[in-house]
Amino acid sequence: MEYTKLGMTGLDVSRICLGAMSYGEANDRWPWALPADQAEPFFRQALDAGINFFDTADVYSAGTSEEITGHWLNKMADRDEIVVATKVFNRMRKGPNGAGLSRKAIMTGIDASLRRLDMDYVDLYQIHRWDYDTPIEETLEALHDVVKAGKVRYIGASSMWAWQFAKALHLQDANGWTRFVTMQDHYNLLYREEEREMLPLCADEGIGSIPWSPLARGKLTRDWDSSTTRGETDEFGKTLYRDTDRHIVEKVAEVAEKRGVSRAQVALAWVLANPVVDSPIVGATKEHHLADAVAAVDLHLDDTEIAELEERYEPRDVAGHR
Repeated sequence: MEYTKLGMTGLDVSRICLGAMSYGEANDRWPWALPADQAEPFFRQALDAGINFFDTADVYSAGTSEEITGHWLNKMADRDEIVVATKVFNRMRKGPNGAGLSRKAIMTGIDASLRRLDMDYVDLYQIHRWDYDTPIEETLEALHDVVKAGKVRYIGASSMWAWQFAKALHLQDANGWTRFVTMQDHYNLLYREEEREMLPLCADEGIGSIPWSPLARGKLTRDWDSSTTRGETDEFGKTLYRDTDRHIVEKVAEVAEKRGVSRAQVALAWVLANPVVDSPIVGATKEHHLADAVAAVDLHLDDTEIAELEERYEPRDVAGHR
C-alpha cells in the first residue's frame, strides 16, 4: 500500500479509503447494508492490505454503520495508527434540531458519533452537505470549537458548489478558525464536473480530494445492462448517471481486457492519476472489491489510455450536491 499526506496536513493516509456505508443494520434506505458479522472480514482485509483510512457517517443505516465501524476497528487496530472519518448534517431524529449544521446540531452530533464509534476522538469530521438554513459562520466556529475541545483532529467538507467552499475557506482564514483540509466530492469517469471548478480550487488551496463513488455505484465495473440488488434499490444512485454513459463503461472494459486487469482497477487507476486526489473512498461487499482497489494503486495508465477513457464524456448538470 502507498501512503500520502492528507491535503497539506502531516497526516499519512493510505491511497485507498474503506467506505463503511455498506455496513449497518439494513433499512428502507440502505437495504443492501451488511450486518456486523458480515462486515468483519472487510475491515480485517483492509487492515491486512495496509489500509489505514476509514470513512463513515452518522446517517448511514441510522447510526449503525458508525457502531459497526467502531466495534471492529477497536478490536482489530491500534487507534493511533488508523484514521477514522465521519460526517454530520443529515437528519438523525424527528423534530427541531434533528439535522443540519447549527452549533447545537454539531455539538450533539459529534458526541453521538463518538458514543457510537466508542472512540475518544474522530480524525476527520466532515460536513456532509451545505446547510442553507444556518449561517456558515455559526457552522465554522462550532467546527473550530470541537477541534479545540480535542474531539476532532481535522475537519473536511463534502459535495457543494465551489463558491461555497471558497467562501468557507476565506471565513476560516479571516477569523483564525480551523481550516478544512479535505473535500469529499463526487468524482469518477462518468461524472467529471468537479474538474471545472472544485478540483482546481482544491489544488490551489492545498485541499485533499477524497472522492465518493469513484466507481460510479459499481457501474464502471460491469456491463451497463447488468443488474444488482443495490442498483435496483438505490434511489439516489439512479439520479446520478445516464444511458449515454454506457460508451465510457465499454471503453473501461476494453482497456481492462488489453491490460489483463479488472474494470474496477482501471476505473480507480484513472481517479488516482489525478494529482489532487489523495484517497478515493471504496465500498466493499465482496472480497475482490478490496483486492481490486488495492491493486489499482499500482496500475499506472498511459496517456493514450487516459485519453481513450475520457474522449466520450459529455458535460452534464451538477449532481450530488443536495
